[in-house]
Amino acid sequence: MTSATLQFEEAGLDKWTEEVVFEVTRERLMQYAAATNDPVQVHRDGDVASPVFAIVPVFHALLAPALEVVPVSLFGKILHGEQDFRFHRPIVPGDVLTARGKMTGWEGLENGTRACVLLECRDAAGELVNEQFVTFFVRGFDDGRKLGELSPAHKLDPSLRESAPALEFTQRIDEDQTFRYSEASGDPMPIHLDEDAAEAAGLPGIIAHGFCVLAFTSWGILEGLGVEDPARLKRLAARFARPVLPGQEIETRAWAIGSESGSSSFAFETAVGDTLVIRDGLAEFSA
Repeated sequence: MTSATLQFEEAGLDKWTEEVVFEVTRERLMQYAAATNDPVQVHRDGDVASPVFAIVPVFHALLAPALEVVPVSLFGKILHGEQDFRFHRPIVPGDVLTARGKMTGWEGLENGTRACVLLECRDAAGELVNEQFVTFFVRGFDDGRKLGELSPAHKLDPSLRESAPALEFTQRIDEDQTFRYSEASGDPMPIHLDEDAAEAAGLPGIIAHGFCVLAFTSWGILEGLGVEDPARLKRLAARFARPVLPGQEIETRAWAIGSESGSSSFAFETAVGDTLVIRDGLAEFSA
């Protein structure tokens, strides 16, 4: 059953948005690494982008597909639910990247509607650098339909929690992290910078960017596994479950879930105390 008479605009399904161009500089890569406390040397030196930096070149293409589909009156109800990066090669200084996106599908549910946006990032030669599946959730609005394709699955098997993790580490989100991350990423959303705006949105105060928390998790996994070549990371997927506050410690646990011919995969989740803040994490590495 749909909420009132509103519905998503079906004509916007599978419609590519206009391209957005982004020029990568070494300084921007270094700034992003510093803003996420990333200790991986090639990231800090700006030789290679840290994995979650991939959201920066596509950031301005992120909401455009939603504008084609979601009624404007519902934009205040949109949450970023999941992220699934597929890396074809690392981002490096000097890249001139072009991003575009499209809504691939949605599903109306009793408590809201989830929708998937596919983003493409290509280099100057037209070759894919990465693809990203972004799941939005529109709270309290049931479109009443299931159309198109949703994000690929990456659900963590609950039985993994019964075994010892292959990797476990704790990190701290600094009190000024959101301000540093906002500048480095180009994400100016007030809930990350202004106490009054955050509280007006029903939050306990300023919250950390979900991508910043995922960036912490990604470099923690790379460092913990001793991955010397970050280009081996081919997929990084996660579901954002709860907000993280500046000053809190996050604990990540990862379990090996398969290996073949030198490639390997790990399921992970991140928590603050007993509360999961990242669920259904998946990291896949090539040989």
